[in-house]
Amino acid sequence: MTTTAKICGLSTPETLDAAIAGGASHVGFVFFAPSPRNLSRDRAAQLAARVPGHVARVGVMVNPDDALVEQAIAAGQLEVLQLHDTAPARAAAIKARSGLAIWAAVAVRTRADLALAETFGGVADRILYDAKTPPGAALPGGMGVRFDWHLLDGFRHPLPWALSGGLDPLNVAEAVAVTRATLVDVSSGVESAPGIKDATKIRAFLEVVRDL
Repeated sequence: MTTTAKICGLSTPETLDAAIAGGASHVGFVFFAPSPRNLSRDRAAQLAARVPGHVARVGVMVNPDDALVEQAIAAGQLEVLQLHDTAPARAAAIKARSGLAIWAAVAVRTRADLALAETFGGVADRILYDAKTPPGAALPGGMGVRFDWHLLDGFRHPLPWALSGGLDPLNVAEAVAVTRATLVDVSSGVESAPGIKDATKIRAFLEVVRDL
């Protein structure tokens, strides 16, 4: 089993380059104004131009309107749209309009939460299992919260999937051992402060993933 990694919420050339050099299969650009990782169109375009063809560019959005989707795709040269808090019907409309691959985030706290994944059958190309943030949280992810990975034990995944939520260089090996994830997604776990990526932590995370 080979595991690959997405480094999400990148915002500087230095950290983007660290992710690429370290072997990330995907890089994530956030287009959500309340997030400390939110990118302007100009910054997204500058970063996207640095990404080689073998690394996929993922745009992360929260129930976006059509205008934001179009702007993000153009600026970030996106290949994948990662949608949080987005209903299956809306995700289907975005997929039809954009023609891009869709990753649907499923927020998990209990085993019952996994049922949402089934509703994206025929719509999404991948499910991203993320930790459900506390009630009233300003952001749907990227807060360093993890869920009980054993909740995935025996679950019949309706689609290809990735694991997110509270991962970092110290726990990603255990997370993969427990869940058998073939794609892991990290954001706050490779930061020195909210929204501030750390190139050293990015390299450390990717070294662990590469050695799995």
